[in-house]
Amino acid sequence: MGRSRRTIPEELLLLALDPTTGTTAQPQSLDLGLAGAQLVELALAGRIAPDGDRIAVVMPRPTGDPTLDSALELLRRRGSPVRAVHWIGGPRLGLRQTYLSHLERCGMVHAVEGQMCGVLPTTRYQATDTAISREIRARLDSAIRTGVPPDPRTAALAALAHAVGLGKHLYPGNEGRSSRSRLRDLIRHDPMGGLVAHAVMDVQNGAAAQPRRSAAGVPAQPRGSMARAAAH
Repeated sequence: MGRSRRTIPEELLLLALDPTTGTTAQPQSLDLGLAGAQLVELALAGRIAPDGDRIAVVMPRPTGDPTLDSALELLRRRGSPVRAVHWIGGPRLGLRQTYLSHLERCGMVHAVEGQMCGVLPTTRYQATDTAISREIRARLDSAIRTGVPPDPRTAALAALAHAVGLGKHLYPGNEGRSSRSRLRDLIRHDPMGGLVAHAVMDVQNGAAAQPRRSAAGVPAQPRGSMARAAAH
């Protein structure tokens, strides 16, 4: 994949990073969102594809991104398509910290050590280049403001931002209500992003045991149909 483009997990984390406090908004749901963002990034790289409400590996070749390749290998080892909601709801210990450390190595954030109540050690993260965060935010703002269908990456990022509850962080208060509503509506512009975002919300709502219906409200396609199409 190379490093010329930021990945969706990286961008989602940068969106969630509060420039004032150095902490991440919605930390619990953000962990789910990062797992989902990995799926979207792997789909955009042609490594996986939707298979009904499941995820199938269609090309096991590594992407060159160690964190994504770790997820891809875990999916490959499953041997058969896995439900997106089960994958996202599985153990993801340390995923947020993994990406924070990754962003620090890439020079996008720096760690600030401190103490809570003068005793407990804490680590906060500050963006080293706020222009990056502004550019990411500007893409969302443009899609919300203009109503022009965004590119798949921005649409998926918007879907995940809504799914993890970042809308109230990005567009707070009553004045942000219409922007939060339009952020939610962007979910329809990317099928994979929509599938993953709905899975993230299903995990949060405890609905992982129920078959997922498509974003259009119709039953998910039979298993194998989309994955076979993606393989050709």
